Amino acid sequence: MPSYTVTVATGSQWFAGTDDYIYLSLVGSAGCSEKHLLDKPFYNDFERGAVDSYDVTVDEELGEIQLVRIEKRKYWLNDDWYLKYITLKTPHGDYIEFPCYRWITGDVEVVLRDGRAKLARDDQIHILKQHRRKELETRQKQYRWMEWNPGFPLSIDAKCHKDLPRDIQFDSEKGVDFVLNYSKAMENLFINRFMHMFQSSWNDFADFEKIFVKISNTISERVMNHWQEDLMFGYQFLNGCNPVLIRRCTELPEKLPVTMEMVECSLERQLSLEQEVQQGNIFIVDFELLDGIDANKTDPCTLQFLAAPICLLYKNLANKIVPIAIQLNQIPGDENPIFLPSDAKYDWLLAKIWVRSSDFHVHQTITHLLRTHLVSEVFGIAMYRQLPAVHPIFKLLVAHVRFTIAINTKAREQLICECGLFDKANATGGGGHVQMVQRAMKDLTYTSLCFPEAIKARGMESKEDIPYYFYRDDGLLVWEAIRTFTAEVVDIYYESDQVVEEDPELQDFVNDVYVYGMRGRKSSGFPKFVKSREQLSEYLTVVIFTASAQHAAVNFGQYDWCSWIPNAPPTMRAPPPTAKGVVTIEQIVDTLPDRGRSCWHLGAVWALSQFQENELFLGMYPEEHFIEKPVKEAMARFRKNLEAIVSVIAERNKKKQLPYYYLSPDRIPNSVAI
Repeated sequence: MPSYTVTVATGSQWFAGTDDYIYLSLVGSAGCSEKHLLDKPFYNDFERGAVDSYDVTVDEELGEIQLVRIEKRKYWLNDDWYLKYITLKTPHGDYIEFPCYRWITGDVEVVLRDGRAKLARDDQIHILKQHRRKELETRQKQYRWMEWNPGFPLSIDAKCHKDLPRDIQFDSEKGVDFVLNYSKAMENLFINRFMHMFQSSWNDFADFEKIFVKISNTISERVMNHWQEDLMFGYQFLNGCNPVLIRRCTELPEKLPVTMEMVECSLERQLSLEQEVQQGNIFIVDFELLDGIDANKTDPCTLQFLAAPICLLYKNLANKIVPIAIQLNQIPGDENPIFLPSDAKYDWLLAKIWVRSSDFHVHQTITHLLRTHLVSEVFGIAMYRQLPAVHPIFKLLVAHVRFTIAINTKAREQLICECGLFDKANATGGGGHVQMVQRAMKDLTYTSLCFPEAIKARGMESKEDIPYYFYRDDGLLVWEAIRTFTAEVVDIYYESDQVVEEDPELQDFVNDVYVYGMRGRKSSGFPKFVKSREQLSEYLTVVIFTASAQHAAVNFGQYDWCSWIPNAPPTMRAPPPTAKGVVTIEQIVDTLPDRGRSCWHLGAVWALSQFQENELFLGMYPEEHFIEKPVKEAMARFRKNLEAIVSVIAERNKKKQLPYYYLSPDRIPNSVAI
């Protein structure tokens, strides 16, 4: 009688093993086997990390094996099991791989297909078409869209982490408990004694060191020592944790009535301001988005304030970017003066602090939350709803949505919800952050997520004109490496543009993103469908780059740039100044966050800047969803390209007092998971 050798691999994460009864049956082109209990006498089967083999004898020849059925039945208590894969050795000596990489929960039957990626058109056998259809029907019931707030991209329909499908939950919920992590951060930072001192001001700038010096690094210490300098201020718009706002100024806006007389002493080329603009030496950062946003009112004992500054910057003869004018609100007038480097020291310093605080708010809520976390969740939900596990695009993307839906659900549960942790220290808490996302949706376009296009749209593409924009330089290298990889994978499975256009599952995935993620807004520029291999490759590059590189660039520098509180105040306790010549050091310290809010802020940026335990970085695909040699070779080339980029960045950083490493591929996690 024919005999098969079945090898079963159990996951190595916590609680992956099971004591439940595991049954297996084989479905072939010529018949179906009986159900076999996988059990070895005097042996603990399916332990965490185990690879177990079993001989399965069948009554008759089954033909080509099409499906493997796994059935789990309760032994004593409910005991979830993480199945990595099954390998089948046939009577003819052939090996067939059946990837799973899923949690099997409760008393259920799971049906697996072999690991070869297949488009819908490749499945001609009824049983395989049926399996494909049933998988999507089941997933669409599990992964439902929900509107968390009006105007937001839709998110997963789950009130809390434990409501999520088990496959997308964190292995250990404790690892992503924001309350626990923030408290642990404050303990590690030795700042517990300050955390309840709300309303209690610091004495002076040096006093902030009490919560800073216990844990620091090269960049954060340099920020502490140089944060008041104009060069450091300007540098952060290029290479800080929000390097996406600065744009070349092609025309001075009417709402910023700056004159040549005001800035003449800052200009170095003996040109007029208008000529400097024409030569491309003037840059602008406009925080118009914050105009009219409600400040946090959740603490009646502390008034909190927001501004909507406009900051004009200049490229000096050393090609460094420095500020030359700051107006703290949008409408010009006598009570909204334009602050200048030639003003009194503390006037100019407070104006820059207001810009840094505004930059922090836009960074946290728009650059970070909306444009990486929420967008990546949209891609993830659409993928699970519309692409079966056998689809090559599912296999390509699944590593890049790992834990994203889980971290966002946890954030909605604890962080950005009403009375959440965000309200404790941020001036945009208490609802302002919601208003900001609703406003920013109009600027969330497809081209703005295409990295090269986004750089060009801000007039920041010239390396010769702007030589110290490392975010741009490194981002373009990583974008191109991802684009090359996705193009290779697309070409393996789609032999022509027509095959792309006629893939119904792919088109449903793209349409889901447009209809639910972008709320069907034509102005978003998101495609409703893709028509060519080139367009598909770009689309996949957007998905992967957003989840990996873009998130890394704006997330993991938060402790570096925001731990020195005066450089990134999460709230301000006095309104912006309305006149010059009245600001004192005491007034600045009383405007900055109090001791309690400073500690919550420091705990937050420390916790958010940590990599996950067992982090998977860009190019790492330990789950072998793909089994085909051409794809594995493409992955190897991808890794080689990424390693070359790591070397280029490391070589450049050797010569830098302020190294830029956030887009080094060995520091870019595969997905948004923190």
